[in-house]
Amino acid sequence: MTERIINFTLNGQKVSTAIEPHRNLVELLERFDLTGARESCGQGLCGCCTVLVDDVAVSGCLYFAVWVDGKTVSTVEQFDADGTLSAVQQGFIDCGAFQCGFCTPGFVLMTHQLLKHHPQPSDDDIRCYLAGNLCRCGAYPEIIQAVKRAARAGALTPASAI
Repeated sequence: MTERIINFTLNGQKVSTAIEPHRNLVELLERFDLTGARESCGQGLCGCCTVLVDDVAVSGCLYFAVWVDGKTVSTVEQFDADGTLSAVQQGFIDCGAFQCGFCTPGFVLMTHQLLKHHPQPSDDDIRCYLAGNLCRCGAYPEIIQAVKRAARAGALTPASAI
């Protein structure tokens, strides 16, 4: 199949690559050694493949890679830039909210988005906003505590804002 050249911004860096039109966003990110977004259900139902495209959460397993041409893509790996954990990541560790870790990148990315829009969310706000992310280990009480801890810590400093 013929490849198409796409240009986009990935975690703050301008990039260009060739990709087949049928490839999804998770497959594209793997080419850049970014494996935080994982394809799990393949149906956009679990949140493991969450990626932000122009600051909107998308299911990377359903989103065609060629659609990011000219756009900005943000993944959970952007938080590894300086080797310091964000308040959200630290909250997940402190509260034991990561269990097996498979779903954690999607939850972390969505929690940053939640706190960007609702800096002091209620438990119901948290449940509603994160409803598209599934944790097979059942760490939901710990995840809610982690989000609240991150909110109290002021998760959205300029360095951690998405």
